[in-house]
Amino acid sequence: MEQSYPNLIPALPELWLALGALVLLMLGVFRTNHVRRTVNNAAALMLAVAFFLVFAVGPTHQVTFSGLFVSDGFTLFMKALVLLGSGAVLVMSKPYLVDKDIFRFEYPVLVVTATLGMLMMVSANDMLSLYLGLELQSLSLYVLAAFNRDRQRSTEAGLKYFVLGALSSGMLLYGISLIYGFSGTTNFTILAGLYSGGATPSVGVLVGLVFVLAGLAFKISAAPFHMWTPDVYEGAPTPVTAFFAAAPKIAAMALVVRLLMGTFQGLVADWQQLVVFLSIASMVVGAFLALVQTNIKRLMAYSSIGHVGFALVGLAAGTTEGVTSLLVYMAIYLSMTLGAFACILSMRHKEGMCEDISDLAGLAKNQPRMAAALAIFMFSLAGIPLLAGFFGKLLVFLAAISAGLYTLALIGVLASVVGAFYYLRIVKIMYFDEPADAFEAPESRSIGLVMGVTAALNSPLSFFLISPLVAWAGAAAGALVL
Repeated sequence: MEQSYPNLIPALPELWLALGALVLLMLGVFRTNHVRRTVNNAAALMLAVAFFLVFAVGPTHQVTFSGLFVSDGFTLFMKALVLLGSGAVLVMSKPYLVDKDIFRFEYPVLVVTATLGMLMMVSANDMLSLYLGLELQSLSLYVLAAFNRDRQRSTEAGLKYFVLGALSSGMLLYGISLIYGFSGTTNFTILAGLYSGGATPSVGVLVGLVFVLAGLAFKISAAPFHMWTPDVYEGAPTPVTAFFAAAPKIAAMALVVRLLMGTFQGLVADWQQLVVFLSIASMVVGAFLALVQTNIKRLMAYSSIGHVGFALVGLAAGTTEGVTSLLVYMAIYLSMTLGAFACILSMRHKEGMCEDISDLAGLAKNQPRMAAALAIFMFSLAGIPLLAGFFGKLLVFLAAISAGLYTLALIGVLASVVGAFYYLRIVKIMYFDEPADAFEAPESRSIGLVMGVTAALNSPLSFFLISPLVAWAGAAAGALVL
């Protein structure tokens, strides 16, 4: 009997990171002296090579590993964003880790394994590969959240994330078991064929889909499954918080989009109301609870919850235009978040790192370039016209209006107005309040580079970049929504 082997070409980035993580782990274990810098640099290089391998695989639709793994234009777009986010966070992390005396070789290895899990999530074409990628990512993130093990808040953050993450995994598995039990398959392609012709699904499949979506809503911090986010964001080391806010959200959102628009597209009428509820709840929670925050990391936590709600507006539309707007929004969100956390990582007095919003008082006089960059990010997050964030919100609202979801679009606009208050309050503190203790100039060139590049991407220059981004996102959405 002739042995057939799977086509490994579509999974080249994943195979590269898997082998690389093993090599880095062995290097760190057997050569413990002065190997941290080498492992960190090698991990960043691995992520860069994986980024180019994603484009080398290309947008051609390919399925391998007995239908468990898929590669197409949609996976190319989302994997590129995940790798950009992971790479940027990794190069920004070192100064903070050295300052806190927690710079160990395990950190870059965990970032690589978490990224590997994210890439597997993006390419999942079966409930089993979905869960495998999700758990590989989650287990790495649990450890990263508690990486500063000598600090109570960090270990508490890791424990909270682990306990609530286990609950969400249980809900996800229960939903998967229901879908399998009532449909007879876990494969996305077969499931799409079952329900694409307008066939009426059984109640068990719909209940299972609700549980799966609840488990994934936890991963993207969508309300009311957001309870872990503020505490974990505040307690985890700041580079880890930046990582949480960027790459994992994109991977989990890709999974939600593939599940709903690629697999259960024929059941739009059944899941649309649930997505609308998640979107409204996230926008409202993110807008109003952020108003009372004094810690900037907690504020960014509620900000991320709100932005997930805005992205879900595009998904709720249930159209190719809606998926395109969601992809554009996630790309812009990535640049805004990375830039904002580059500024947060630069919030340092003589006494050490600081996180209170009041510490930004008078920053424009002490560090004018950093203040200007942070102002751009705050204006963009608020959706001020001519900045990148404005175009992202405009596209998702237009997609909702085109789908007839006028109430959802109106609530989104109102939530955006409320959210603008706390973003503009930070700008007011930086430029108009009495100066606090001066920040030290950022010593890290990598943080300065990320801050500068993302500030340029969110500035009015974004007007010239939005058209090619929309075109690329449209091609990615077209590969998913057939």
